[in-house]
Amino acid sequence: MISPVSKSSARATRSQIAIRNLALVGPSAAGKTTLAEALLQAASMIGAAGSVERGSTVSDFDALEQRMQHSLLTSVLHLSHQDTRIHLLDTPGSADGLGQSLPALEAVETAAIVINAATGIEPMALRMMAWAAERQLDRLIIVNRIDAAGVDLQALLADIQAAFGRECLPLNLPARQGQEVVDGWFAPEATAGHEADFSSVAAAHRALVEQVVEVDSAVVERYLNEGDVPATELHAPLEQALREGHLIPVVFVSAKTGAGVKALLDVIVQLLPDPSEGNPPAFLKGEGEAATPMVARVDAGAHVLAHVFKVSIDPYVGKLGVLRVHQGTVTPNSQLYIGDGRKPFKVGHLFRLQGREHVEVNQAVPGDIVAVAKVDEIAFDAVLHDAAEDDHIHLKPLPFPVPVHGLALKPKRHGDEQRLAEVLAKLTAEDPCLKTEHVASTHETVVYGLGELHLRVLLERLRETYRVEVDTAPPRIAYRETVTVAAQAQYRHKKQSGGAGQFGEVHLQVEPLPRGAGFEFVSAVKGGAIPGQFMPSVEKGVRLAMAAGVISGHPVVDVRVTVLDGKHHSVDSKDIAFVTAGKKAFIQALREATPVVLEPIVDVEISAPEAVLGDVTGDLSSRRGEVRATDALPTGQAVVRARVPLAELTSYQTRLNALTRGEGHYTVALSHFDAVPPNVQAEMVKGYQVRDED
Repeated sequence: MISPVSKSSARATRSQIAIRNLALVGPSAAGKTTLAEALLQAASMIGAAGSVERGSTVSDFDALEQRMQHSLLTSVLHLSHQDTRIHLLDTPGSADGLGQSLPALEAVETAAIVINAATGIEPMALRMMAWAAERQLDRLIIVNRIDAAGVDLQALLADIQAAFGRECLPLNLPARQGQEVVDGWFAPEATAGHEADFSSVAAAHRALVEQVVEVDSAVVERYLNEGDVPATELHAPLEQALREGHLIPVVFVSAKTGAGVKALLDVIVQLLPDPSEGNPPAFLKGEGEAATPMVARVDAGAHVLAHVFKVSIDPYVGKLGVLRVHQGTVTPNSQLYIGDGRKPFKVGHLFRLQGREHVEVNQAVPGDIVAVAKVDEIAFDAVLHDAAEDDHIHLKPLPFPVPVHGLALKPKRHGDEQRLAEVLAKLTAEDPCLKTEHVASTHETVVYGLGELHLRVLLERLRETYRVEVDTAPPRIAYRETVTVAAQAQYRHKKQSGGAGQFGEVHLQVEPLPRGAGFEFVSAVKGGAIPGQFMPSVEKGVRLAMAAGVISGHPVVDVRVTVLDGKHHSVDSKDIAFVTAGKKAFIQALREATPVVLEPIVDVEISAPEAVLGDVTGDLSSRRGEVRATDALPTGQAVVRARVPLAELTSYQTRLNALTRGEGHYTVALSHFDAVPPNVQAEMVKGYQVRDED
């Protein structure tokens, strides 16, 4: 069983674990995949580095990735250096790929934010740094393309420190115009002919040591007395500084030429945390407010605790669950439970991944990243364990952005509706930032993603991988109808066609309820004017009218319906008669109750360069938006918070891209429903008539 122990006690019992886990995160075109290739080559895992342009990298093995020439999925790689196994996660850099890149943070101790020296600090670097800090990961900044023409690495380092803090200090420095790097941690002085391009090795070393010793008063005293402390004796305070975010190391590389790549391997093995040295993951035991923090023990002999951070479903291979082992040992033939499932599954084969290749292994210990195949019940974010008492353990939820870009899908071939639903279920199982829903009010299947690229990739996979062709359209806005004043109406349904007839009369009142209150149905009938067995039929008729809408064809919400009186016939009264009478009485009453059409209003948070803040806020105003707050960030970015009708945000990302040169992004969350302007309602009501059906 897992014990709620403290971080300090968890680390006090540690033994050296020869595993390092690292996620390469950051913007597209920063060179993460090329860097992964360079690391694999430097560790002799591959003979020659592949090329993104040629589609020959280990990471980007998916056909769509190769054609688009950038990562769409998180790839899991492994390599060995100095008798240490390194698990490397190569993540997508697009904002549309956050459903892949954010879960990678759950599997590692260190987030390596890769920055392109030629383009500087981009928004995705800021976002990933913030997310890694929120998850209390150690952070490493890798400056790539240091040999690019015209780069000013000294100025870039100053920008990094301005954006992320003075704790961002270089572990090494570029030399010979970016053709090599010189160490600033273990070597306090540069050797002749290898002086840094800016600053000096001595200055870099002194700044690092002074930053590290600050976390331990005893080491501070020694440093003050002796003037220096050898780097080899600072391992414990270094790891503490990394855990606490007191030090964020910066390293320089050129993945293309190999400059600094072997030095980066040394940094990963010698300085970055092993599984017992990082901050433990945010496990919780229990549900809701009653959940309590749990700390997994880095102990191969303890009960198993593993987390599924990635799921892939291949139409030929089946489902693959990629998991990080946090506690215990998993082997083939292990019996594991999935979450609170009562039936365990047997691990058939255990794989270590190398891009598309699956390398079978005989065990996985704490810190290992492995995969299990063909377990249909396994799902993203599931916790696997081998003890029934651990069934309510889960990780603190990730702060995924809300998918707001929608497409309505309809299969081109009649009869493919079920097939489309099955394929969409598989694709959404792989990506927590894809959502699908069937909108009953509009009879549409709508898929929501993080952006246009996200949805374009989904459509490509539907067509190429699963051979499902669809027509697309923007989803219809989920308008609603309601009333603003109380009104009454009555309706008598009488039908005689020989033999038994139909009779039912209903007198009812509709009145408004507060926004979000829903629907209330009340019977105030006295004296048996409507027998009790017919009251559910009256309510059914009312609900049918509400679902269909009255003035614009959209569902009615936030009303109370009170049945005041009615009449019945001992022979001719039937359920169908009171269904019809209730429906028609409600329609008449609603038309007299000053009905209005409601539209969804959303809270929008927009990140954009501060230089175009005026253009963004002006555009929002033209969309009936209300700007509620603006905040300037020290990075030159600004955040705009506004409230806007959802209907005005159709294709908004395209407009935002034009205003910000592709640097803007936004998220939305439903705020409330509000009445549309009178002119908009007039257009919606015009030409619409409720069909007078019996």
